[in-house]
Amino acid sequence: MHDISQYQEFFISYLENQSIDKEPKNLYEPITYILGLGGKRMRPVLTLMAAEVFDADYKVALPAAMAVEVFHNFSLVHDDIMDDAPLRRGKVTVHEKWNINTGILSGDAMLILAYQYFEQYEPTIFRDLAKLFSKTALEVCEGQQWDVDFEERNNVTIPEYLKMIEYKTAVLVAAAMKMGAIVAKTSEKEADLIYDFGLNLGLAFQLQDDYLDAFGDPETFGKQVGGDIIENKKTYLYLKAIEFSSEEKAAELQQLFGLQLEDNLQKIETVKAIFNASGASKATQEAIEMYTFKAFETLEKMDINAEKKSILRTFGENLMGRKV
Repeated sequence: MHDISQYQEFFISYLENQSIDKEPKNLYEPITYILGLGGKRMRPVLTLMAAEVFDADYKVALPAAMAVEVFHNFSLVHDDIMDDAPLRRGKVTVHEKWNINTGILSGDAMLILAYQYFEQYEPTIFRDLAKLFSKTALEVCEGQQWDVDFEERNNVTIPEYLKMIEYKTAVLVAAAMKMGAIVAKTSEKEADLIYDFGLNLGLAFQLQDDYLDAFGDPETFGKQVGGDIIENKKTYLYLKAIEFSSEEKAAELQQLFGLQLEDNLQKIETVKAIFNASGASKATQEAIEMYTFKAFETLEKMDINAEKKSILRTFGENLMGRKV
């Protein structure tokens, strides 16, 4: 097996050799733009890594990894439109650089392109990949709708929130790993175990994202810090702060999350102070740790050698400690 940086290099090399330079330019240029913005390429890296965990050459997993990355970026283009986000990975978002209609249509084209990468596999593998992908894509849409619905609700529960982030984020991380297992033609049991490993890692990843949205460094995070607070999103931090705060502080937080302001700096700082004082920040970090260790427990059930378990564990530990 290889290390994470090598898998990133392998995937980026493959990505750069994909020709999406077609007409009409206003459809395809935004696709090239969003795919070229960088990022950690975590999901495709997991697909390549999972293939090699189960003794296949990473090269056979490259088309599946590309499908995962194209789909992920499709969802980001549409999410940014829905959130009216100005930045993605520190750069202007597609709908801001072009316009909303272009963002919607280019995103739609990316969903189709993602499926086309599965056509490079034999029929049985194609069927299994497409079946998993369709299930995952629908779950991502369900998660996104819950996310939108929660903005208007004042009674969101922790279990509801965790289900939302499972669907919106974690299932794609899990599917990325299972696709590598499918391409490697491993057993159903092992494919399911690596899916569970990815699911728990994905939950930890999203909780970490929530935390960094409030407390990350704008220089390294790549997105607008405090974006969730501006959008009044009922994140794990918010829900825990409501749970742990006095009635007075909880009411203040709820009032702040009912406001749409021109200048949000004071709102962000006040909310962050409540997150810290209530213990919500600490509880979120503990939850990140818990889901990471749940992933590691699943790892121990897998029928792979100790070196491969160590590589996957290191990946999880790096995610838990990330700053971006």
